[in-house]
Amino acid sequence: MIFVTVGTHEQLFNRLIEKVDELVASGEIKEKVVVQYGFSTYEAKHCEMHKMMSFDEMQGTFRDARIVITHGGPSSFVEALQYGKVPIVVPRQLDFNEHVNNHQVDFTKLIAERMNNIIPVYDIGDLGKTVADYDTIVKTKNSGESSNNKKFNDDLEKIVDGLMRERK
Repeated sequence: MIFVTVGTHEQLFNRLIEKVDELVASGEIKEKVVVQYGFSTYEAKHCEMHKMMSFDEMQGTFRDARIVITHGGPSSFVEALQYGKVPIVVPRQLDFNEHVNNHQVDFTKLIAERMNNIIPVYDIGDLGKTVADYDTIVKTKNSGESSNNKKFNDDLEKIVDGLMRERK
């Protein structure tokens, strides 16, 4: 299952929902797609649509999704990361009147460069290929066992073990 979430920002993000619906209609996406569409007005014909979802519904959908596609709002893609997913992040853009400025584009670029744990899609035309190549792309990202948290914990464990051996 693919979960698409556009958050709760009051500006439309029809561009993303319409593209996902098109990919399902054309058969490029063959699995079930669940969309949390917020204030968007595009009515997808090939996806399960939810204006808003309760906290528990969102958590369950993040957990169960194979792929999460989200806007560039940090809380949405951090939520996916907390469930061990490498989200495809399609930032809202000022040029399409999806936000008041391009801060989502800037933040997405920053996280992609510094953390390498998201898959940014700046051109909506690239979304189909990104979904198709998802499993290959994920292998190049920091996630799960290769995450910074795991490395930090492993390094800390080595330090503590070393200190304990010194005390003996």
